Formats: sequence, C-alpha cells, structure tokens
Amino acid sequence: MELTRDLEIVARQEQELVLPRFDMAMAWQLGVHLRELAVARKLAVVIDVRRFDQALFYTALPGTSPNNANWVRRKSNVVAHLHKSSYAVGLELKLANTNLTEKYALPAAEYASHGGAFPLVVADAGIVGCVTVSGLPQRLDHELVVEALCGHLGRDYHSLALPQSAG
Repeated sequence: MELTRDLEIVARQEQELVLPRFDMAMAWQLGVHLRELAVARKLAVVIDVRRFDQALFYTALPGTSPNNANWVRRKSNVVAHLHKSSYAVGLELKLANTNLTEKYALPAAEYASHGGAFPLVVADAGIVGCVTVSGLPQRLDHELVVEALCGHLGRDYHSLALPQSAG
C-alpha cells in the first residue's frame, strides 16, 4: 500500500535528516536554498523556517495568498505538538481512519496534518523547530522540504525521496 510505504520512507527521512547544529544563519541558508529551488521551478509557495514560536526565514512567492501563510502556521503547529512531520501525521491518521480532532483533540483551525512541515532535529539536542512549505499538493510540499534538507546536509536526495506517485 502506497500510504504504508510512504510512512516508512518518511520515518527514515526524519531519522536521517539531522542537523549538526542550528542557528539563525543556518535557518537563513536553508530558507534561501528552498527559495532558490522554488524560484527555479516557478513554484508558487510560502516558505517558513523557524524555531518554535520564532520565525527565522519567511518568504511568499508570486501566486501565493494569505491562505498559504495560514496553512504554514497550522502545519508547523502539528510538528511543534507531535514532533513528527505533518505528512507523517497525516498518513498515520489516514491509515487509522481518524483525524487530529478525534485522536488528539486538536482544532482544525489551528492544526493541519497535511504534508509540508518537517521537524528540524539537531544532533544531541532533539527537535528545535521546523521548516514548512505551502502551495503545492501536500506530498510535493513535503518532498520539496526533504530535497532542500538533503542539499543543505550534503545528502543524496534520491536515496531518501518518496517514489513517484502512481496518481
């Protein structure tokens, strides 16, 4: 099943994409790298890199709206609350045939379990924030973040990428 396979790969992504350190300069570099990928591909996305409760990089590219910023906030809240990527949470909920409100009593106005927010994990420190993209279909939002993290860490993206979706 595609959902189970994706969930296994996302777990590996989360385990392997660990930063040696994280500071404001690294947040800016990661955000700029993501922005360059998006601009080169003419993607209409909002990009946010943050420590929880502190934005360190933010950009909204042409074609986005304030609604994308709201999605960024809601997806980031999921990572802050559950310490997993928003895509992983969404896949788990779909497999269990439930949602954030039923399982965790989290209101949909504040939390979104759609792909695009990924935890920023620092070696020997744990999760310190997240990087979020909104504007593409959720699986593509997630993968754009993973691709940028791989590039930032000098990792081979293709070895961690989700397979091409059948649909």
